[in-house]
Amino acid sequence: MAGKLIANLIVMGSGIIGRAMLQAYRKALENANKTGVAHEAVNNIRRASKTMTEQEARQILGVTEQSTWEEIAQRYDKLFERNATSGSFYLQSKVHRAKECLENVYQKNKQDGTPT
Repeated sequence: MAGKLIANLIVMGSGIIGRAMLQAYRKALENANKTGVAHEAVNNIRRASKTMTEQEARQILGVTEQSTWEEIAQRYDKLFERNATSGSFYLQSKVHRAKECLENVYQKNKQDGTPT
Protein backbone atom coordinates (compact mmCIF):
# COMPACT_ATOMS: atom_id res chain seq x y z
CA MET A 1 0.00 0.00 0.00
CA ALA A 2 2.78 2.45 0.87
CA GLY A 3 4.53 1.62 -2.43
CA LYS A 4 1.40 2.44 -4.39
CA LEU A 5 1.01 5.74 -2.54
CA ILE A 6 4.64 6.70 -3.24
CA ALA A 7 4.25 5.76 -6.91
CA ASN A 8 1.12 7.94 -7.18
CA LEU A 9 2.91 10.87 -5.54
CA ILE A 10 5.83 10.52 -7.97
CA VAL A 11 3.53 10.39 -11.00
CA MET A 12 1.47 13.36 -9.83
CA GLY A 13 4.57 15.36 -8.90
CA SER A 14 6.25 14.75 -12.23
CA GLY A 15 3.06 15.76 -14.03
CA ILE A 16 2.85 19.00 -12.09
CA ILE A 17 6.54 19.78 -12.66
CA GLY A 18 6.22 18.95 -16.37
CA ARG A 19 3.23 21.27 -16.80
CA ALA A 20 5.01 24.05 -14.90
CA MET A 21 8.11 23.72 -17.09
CA LEU A 22 6.01 23.76 -20.25
CA GLN A 23 4.13 26.84 -19.05
CA ALA A 24 7.41 28.61 -18.17
CA TYR A 25 8.85 27.75 -21.60
CA ARG A 26 5.78 29.12 -23.37
CA LYS A 27 5.92 32.30 -21.29
CA ALA A 28 9.63 32.74 -22.09
CA LEU A 29 8.91 32.39 -25.82
CA GLU A 30 6.05 34.84 -25.55
CA ASN A 31 8.26 37.39 -23.76
CA ALA A 32 11.07 36.92 -26.28
CA ASN A 33 8.67 37.53 -29.15
CA LYS A 34 7.29 40.66 -27.49
CA THR A 35 10.72 42.21 -27.04
CA GLY A 36 12.05 41.07 -30.40
CA VAL A 37 14.91 39.12 -28.83
CA ALA A 38 13.99 35.89 -30.61
CA HIS A 39 13.85 37.56 -34.02
CA GLU A 40 17.15 39.36 -33.41
CA ALA A 41 18.85 36.14 -32.31
CA VAL A 42 17.69 34.30 -35.43
CA ASN A 43 18.91 37.15 -37.65
CA ASN A 44 22.30 37.17 -35.91
CA ILE A 45 22.67 33.43 -36.46
CA ARG A 46 21.77 33.77 -40.14
CA ARG A 47 24.08 36.74 -40.61
CA ALA A 48 26.98 35.03 -38.86
CA SER A 49 26.64 31.86 -40.88
CA LYS A 50 26.66 33.67 -44.23
CA THR A 51 29.42 36.21 -43.84
CA MET A 52 33.12 35.58 -44.11
CA THR A 53 35.55 37.73 -42.21
CA GLU A 54 38.46 39.42 -43.93
CA GLN A 55 40.89 37.37 -41.85
CA GLU A 56 39.21 34.10 -42.85
CA ALA A 57 39.24 35.14 -46.51
CA ARG A 58 42.96 35.92 -46.31
CA GLN A 59 43.66 32.55 -44.70
CA ILE A 60 41.73 30.69 -47.39
CA LEU A 61 43.60 32.43 -50.19
CA GLY A 62 46.91 32.38 -48.34
CA VAL A 63 47.57 36.11 -48.63
CA THR A 64 48.56 38.80 -46.13
CA GLU A 65 47.22 42.28 -45.46
CA GLN A 66 50.12 43.70 -47.46
CA SER A 67 49.22 41.69 -50.57
CA THR A 68 48.22 43.65 -53.64
CA TRP A 69 44.99 43.03 -55.49
CA GLU A 70 46.98 41.47 -58.37
CA GLU A 71 48.55 38.93 -55.98
CA ILE A 72 45.13 38.08 -54.58
CA ALA A 73 43.67 37.66 -58.08
CA GLN A 74 46.57 35.39 -59.13
CA ARG A 75 46.19 33.28 -55.98
CA TYR A 76 42.43 33.08 -56.54
CA ASP A 77 42.85 31.95 -60.16
CA LYS A 78 45.36 29.28 -59.16
CA LEU A 79 43.23 27.87 -56.30
CA PHE A 80 39.96 28.12 -58.22
CA GLU A 81 41.34 26.25 -61.23
CA ARG A 82 43.02 23.63 -59.06
CA ASN A 83 39.73 22.87 -57.32
CA ALA A 84 37.80 22.96 -60.59
CA THR A 85 39.87 20.15 -62.09
CA SER A 86 40.80 17.89 -59.21
CA GLY A 87 39.36 19.44 -56.06
CA SER A 88 35.98 19.80 -54.48
CA PHE A 89 33.12 22.12 -55.26
CA TYR A 90 32.97 23.10 -51.59
CA LEU A 91 36.58 24.30 -51.57
CA GLN A 92 36.08 26.02 -54.89
CA SER A 93 33.10 27.92 -53.50
CA LYS A 94 35.05 28.89 -50.36
CA VAL A 95 37.83 30.28 -52.56
CA HIS A 96 35.26 32.23 -54.57
CA ARG A 97 33.61 33.63 -51.42
CA ALA A 98 37.02 34.62 -50.06
CA LYS A 99 37.77 36.55 -53.25
CA GLU A 100 34.38 38.27 -53.08
CA CYS A 101 34.99 39.26 -49.46
CA LEU A 102 38.42 40.72 -50.19
CA GLU A 103 37.10 42.41 -53.32
CA ASN A 104 34.54 44.23 -51.17
CA VAL A 105 37.26 45.24 -48.71
CA TYR A 106 39.51 46.56 -51.47
CA GLN A 107 36.66 48.45 -53.15
CA LYS A 108 35.65 50.01 -49.83
CA ASN A 109 39.27 51.04 -49.15
CA LYS A 110 39.52 52.48 -52.66
CA GLN A 111 36.39 54.58 -52.11
CA ASP A 112 37.62 55.77 -48.70
CA GLY A 113 41.00 56.63 -50.15
CA THR A 114 42.78 54.21 -47.83
CA PRO A 115 45.90 52.68 -49.41
CA THR A 116 45.61 48.95 -50.11
